[in-house]
Order: sequence, then structure tokens, then C-alpha cells
Amino acid sequence: AGRAVPRAGLPLGRRGIASCLDPSTGLTEDQKEFQNVALDFAAKEMAPYMAEWDEKEIFPVETMRKAAQLGFGGIYVKPDVGGSGLSRLDTSIIFEALSTGCASTTAYMSIHNMCVWMIDTFGNEEQRRRFCPSLCSMEKFASYCLTEPGSGSDAASLLTSAQRKGDTYVLNGSKAFISGGGDTDVYVVMCRTGGPGPKGISCLVLEKGMPGLSFGKKEKKVGWNSQPTRAVIFEDCVVPVGNRLGAEGQGFSIAMQGLNGGRINIASCSLGAAHASVLLAQEHLTVRKQFGEPLANNQYLQFRLAEMATRLVAARLMVRNAARALQDGREDAAVLCSMAKLFATDECFGICNQALQMHGGYGYLKDYAVQQFVRDVRVHQILEGTNEVMRMIVARNLLQG
Repeated sequence: AGRAVPRAGLPLGRRGIASCLDPSTGLTEDQKEFQNVALDFAAKEMAPYMAEWDEKEIFPVETMRKAAQLGFGGIYVKPDVGGSGLSRLDTSIIFEALSTGCASTTAYMSIHNMCVWMIDTFGNEEQRRRFCPSLCSMEKFASYCLTEPGSGSDAASLLTSAQRKGDTYVLNGSKAFISGGGDTDVYVVMCRTGGPGPKGISCLVLEKGMPGLSFGKKEKKVGWNSQPTRAVIFEDCVVPVGNRLGAEGQGFSIAMQGLNGGRINIASCSLGAAHASVLLAQEHLTVRKQFGEPLANNQYLQFRLAEMATRLVAARLMVRNAARALQDGREDAAVLCSMAKLFATDECFGICNQALQMHGGYGYLKDYAVQQFVRDVRVHQILEGTNEVMRMIVARNLLQG
């Protein structure tokens, strides 16, 4: 009875979930159905392989294609090009559920979904029909290219240039930390076609194999190991003008609108990891004995578990509130997305980390899933806009008068 339950026993179904933690509370019947499908997929197709994907750095292409058959390749993309046409709240529910099985893989899927949405929303009919169907089916995969070696939080200072030459642009520069880079097929690239600042930025869609497009070495990362990360390099890379999304100078606006949804998506991935970690901690406290009785009898640990559950539910409500605001096109949607991303990714990392602590020495072993959730969600406080930038966005909104 003293040994903890290793990752083979991830308690990810509905069974045994206290009603206060139930992620289906307040959802419609349709949403509960999407959620059940995603939870089932996470438990059967992701959780059993999560450790192997992490250890061997496997990009689980076939598993993601199975997820796409369930409609998870273009969740909030219009149905006429193969998308599921679901709401931002539906999307959050699905990504939270999938992340209980593997946060790293789900996080890549969320970035892919964001890219397809950008093409669907800002592309013309020809572009939508050319790119979206094969991306929604995940026959092809997409990467989002904004960050550069010299511009992270200050995205408007990006330097990758696109010089117009007749019916083409010639790209030069590089992007850093690109999820899927080198393994994916389509690259949504922000580049400078005009003067300095946000108004000089445009958005181009590149395809793997274009002359002048190459990739750096695969980065070695703390977590997120089921998705490759590389630099994307442009050396006199020729791209047809017909691959530009929207007008010249619209790129920064497209990037930021994509990120509003991306922030909800990545926060949702943190929720799923935290939910799974609370259940793992709950199970460990029940099984593990110290000083002659189960850890679950220790009031300090009871209080910590109660705090973890409370913070999880609060974070979930914030994320779902922001998702509704974005779906409804509310004026405060961008700041609510920033608040939700800031709160949920900070709180959920803390929850996962506390769950590891409750496992004691076992939590630090790779036989136990909790350490992987900790490693995988740590980066959520950095990407899609660092949590420091989220604070800046919220503060700016509050002080505008």
C-alpha cells in the first residue's frame, strides 16, 4: 500500500472525480459530448504513450491524424473547408480534455488550429480552399512563425524582410522557437514589407520545399518534447504574392487576433494538465502511507489539495469566460484573454508543481506522470505572449482612463 501509482494508472476518466472538480459542470449536452469524446481519446490514444513521446522525442503524427478524424484538426474553422465550425468555448473544452492525456501534443495541436483559423479567416476563397482542407484533416501540419532571435515580446520590431519583386516576395531573415519547425508543411510567417513598427508587417503562407526555406537544429527542451522546435530560416526565399493573407501591412493585426485565441487555447492545455495532476495527487494521498496512516489523513495536505482544486476551478471559469467574450466579439475580449492566460498558466503550473511535491521522491521519477505535466506546462507562462506581457496588456487597459 505504500507505493504510489505510476503513470500506467492515470485516473483520467470521469470515474471518481469529485463533483466540485467536474469539468462538465455548466456545459450543454453537445459540449459534454465533445468533452467525452476528447477525454476518451486522451485516455486511450494519448496517456499510454505520453512518456514514450517525451523520452524519445516522437512527433505523434498518426495519433494527431486520428484526432483530426474526430474534428480536432480545425475545431473553430468553417465547415465548408473541412473545419468543425465550433465555438471558442467548445474549443477550450476540447483542448482541456485532450491535455489530460498529453499537454505537449495538445499544445502543438492548438497552434496548428490557430494557423488554420488564420488562413480560414483572413485568406481569400482560393487560399482557403487550397490550404484548409488538408490542414483540417491533418494530412498536412502548420506552424506559426512570429518570434525571431532578436524579437520575442517586442514582436512589432521583427526584422524578417519580404521585398516585393513583381508577382513574388523575396524573404530574408529567420524565426526562432518554431513549434513543429522542419516537420510541418505550412508556415504562417509574419514579415516586414514596409517601414518600422506594426504597420509595416504582412503575413505570408509558405510551404515546405520552397527554395530558400531551411531549418535550424532541433532544440533540446525541458518539456514539450513530443513536438520538434527549430529555427526557420529564409535565404532569398521566393513566395508568390498570392500566398499573402490579407492586405500588405495587415500582418501584425492578423498575428494578434490569432494570439487572442491562442492564449485561450494554451491556457486550456494548462487546465487539462492541472486537472490530471490534481487527480494523481488525490490518488497518491489515498494510497501512500507515512507514520502509520495514509497521507490523506494529514490536514496540511488536505488543505493544499483543497487549494489546488479551488485554483483549478477558478482558472477554468476565467478561461471559459474569456472564450465566450472572444466568440461574441466583445470589446474587452483581448484583455480578458490576457487575464485568463496569465492567471490559468501561472496557477496551473503551481498546481502541477504542488502535485509533484505531494508525491515526494516518487514525483521526481519519470515513471510518474506528474513530473512531465510540470515540465510541459512550464513553457505556457512564456509563449503566446509572456505572462509579463499579459500584465502589461491588462494594466494598459485599466489605465487608459
